[in-house]
Amino acid sequence: MSYYDSLETRLPREREAWLMARLPQQVAHAKRKSPYFRRLFAEQAPESVTSRAALASLPLTRKSDLTELQRAQPPFGGLTATPLAELARVFASPGPIYDPQGRGQDCWRFARVLYAAGFRAGELVHNTFSYHFTPAGFMLEGAAQKLGCPVFPAGVGQTDLQVQAIADLRPVAYVGTPSFLRIIIDRADELGADVGSLQKAVVSGEPLPPALRKLFSDRGVVVRQAYATADVGVIAYETTSDEGLLVEEDVLLEIVRPGTGDPVAEGEVGEVVVTSFNADYPLIRFATGDLSALLPGGSSCGRTNVRIKGWLGRADQTTKVKGMFVRPSQVAAIVARHAPIGVARLVVDNPGGDDRMTLHCAVAVPSGELMAAVVDSIRDLTKLRGEVVFHAPGALPNDGKVIEDLREYS
Repeated sequence: MSYYDSLETRLPREREAWLMARLPQQVAHAKRKSPYFRRLFAEQAPESVTSRAALASLPLTRKSDLTELQRAQPPFGGLTATPLAELARVFASPGPIYDPQGRGQDCWRFARVLYAAGFRAGELVHNTFSYHFTPAGFMLEGAAQKLGCPVFPAGVGQTDLQVQAIADLRPVAYVGTPSFLRIIIDRADELGADVGSLQKAVVSGEPLPPALRKLFSDRGVVVRQAYATADVGVIAYETTSDEGLLVEEDVLLEIVRPGTGDPVAEGEVGEVVVTSFNADYPLIRFATGDLSALLPGGSSCGRTNVRIKGWLGRADQTTKVKGMFVRPSQVAAIVARHAPIGVARLVVDNPGGDDRMTLHCAVAVPSGELMAAVVDSIRDLTKLRGEVVFHAPGALPNDGKVIEDLREYS
């Protein structure tokens, strides 16, 4: 078995001691350099934060609050520890939420993930993550280059050109969403093109159903998942064991009861909370809004870090569609643009395995013109395509739901 470095096979107690030794330093750094954390941790002495119990006493910072924090104190809500002028890039995710990139190499720590998936120096990587607005394309490119892998920066869309590039350049590895990999394979079949050079892939941004994993395996592509966010970078990833997701070495992870900051027992589903040791963006007790649970025991791959079950849903109504977060605030903004809409409910499903968004609107006097305008607003505010269905006033459920996720994975 080959490992990225010796950190992966440490005794768990050694890793925990290493994390706890770094924790007070990161809290002190955040208080010294970040106006937000200076205020948030005003009553906390950094030198006292040397245990998980002490960490659990610190307040959470919720991802769902970043948009308002950044509006109040642009561009980053005072959370960054590095001035804007000293950053390498700035990205925007829906919300909008602005995310900084420091000048270090592979600052999102994806190289470890690619190595665990079998990527090796010299192998061409076909990168279909977006290079526009969001950081995913750069996340994977920087990691591949750190491993010594050349990268074809394909980005999203243009399926026929993607197929042609794979057929011509013969890349061994793919990075992107699983749904787009399937689209590429299906289109190659239609065109009679050979994309059989692909042997391995790291996918993220959306779930990987077992049936889709098998489809890839049947085509000779071994696919591993990574769980990451634009704010934190990699949180956990799959290895050869296929036994949950292994927590990344440079992450301090907690599972807490939704709506609180209280850690839950092993195996209990709760919200994923992450403390990052990123010097530029020192997110401490960052509540992602994602649900997961710790798995007992160790991984058969030989790596000794803790594992989580993977993504088990959202702690709030925010959901992820085709790798993009969709929030209740965005649905409210759509409704606010169109006075005839009384209430609306965004339903996400996946007929045939493809994610679909449908905005159900209560409207007294429906019209084709209004429908077209609402479709445009969905695209404008979520950066995703959506359908619209009109209902009579009072016909939608009165249960407080703004977003309903009905996707099924088999």
